[in-house]
Amino acid sequence: MRLRLRFTKYGKVRFTSHRDVARIWERAFRRAGLPLAYTGGFSPRPRVSFGLALPTGYESDGEYLDVDLAGPVPLDGLCARLSALLPDGMDATAVAEIDPREPSLQEAVQWCSWTIDLPDVAPPEAATRVAQLLAATELRVARTRKGVEAVDDIRGGIGRLEVAGPLHEPPGTILAADLVAHPRALRPSELVEAGWPGQAPLRARRTHQWIERDGARAEPLELRGGATAAPHVERRAS
Repeated sequence: MRLRLRFTKYGKVRFTSHRDVARIWERAFRRAGLPLAYTGGFSPRPRVSFGLALPTGYESDGEYLDVDLAGPVPLDGLCARLSALLPDGMDATAVAEIDPREPSLQEAVQWCSWTIDLPDVAPPEAATRVAQLLAATELRVARTRKGVEAVDDIRGGIGRLEVAGPLHEPPGTILAADLVAHPRALRPSELVEAGWPGQAPLRARRTHQWIERDGARAEPLELRGGATAAPHVERRAS
């Protein structure tokens, strides 16, 4: 049995690394008594696979993982059970059984939606710069990967980009953006560096991850069918 879970990452827990998040989930699964399936070999590990790594320090409304179980479990109430075992700021918000033949999350997710808090830039100024960025044929930014710095053109990695509203404390602008996830994910910090050199986002939150099905976008897990929401989702989203 393979389950797909959606979860949040808010507040102080946003500074937890991707590797530590994996440990947190493995511990929660064990404490919840789930019949985990394990890999073979000399060092068996729970068969848990995560979606795109969330950069440390960023928040998210929708992170995903897949977990294989050695036997069936009831889904009713599972999100609430798991949320009670997770640290503050992490909540399981949906769960559903999926076909094990589905593509992995890392392969399937093509785009991510973000909100980006940009301090000290007034919305009219930000709107003018957004229009310039979208009109540009290329946007070259220095990026480091595995200790090697290269200058890349990131223009093709920007889908939607717009001013979502004012940022009040401190004064500034909230941007909304769709950024590519493959072949290399474009980070909000890289977008900001391209448009506002020397600036850094005050806060970035991943709001959606998108896969493509029959030419249309869909989330990896929607609140329908077998999906079960945690009872406090509405409070978190408000």
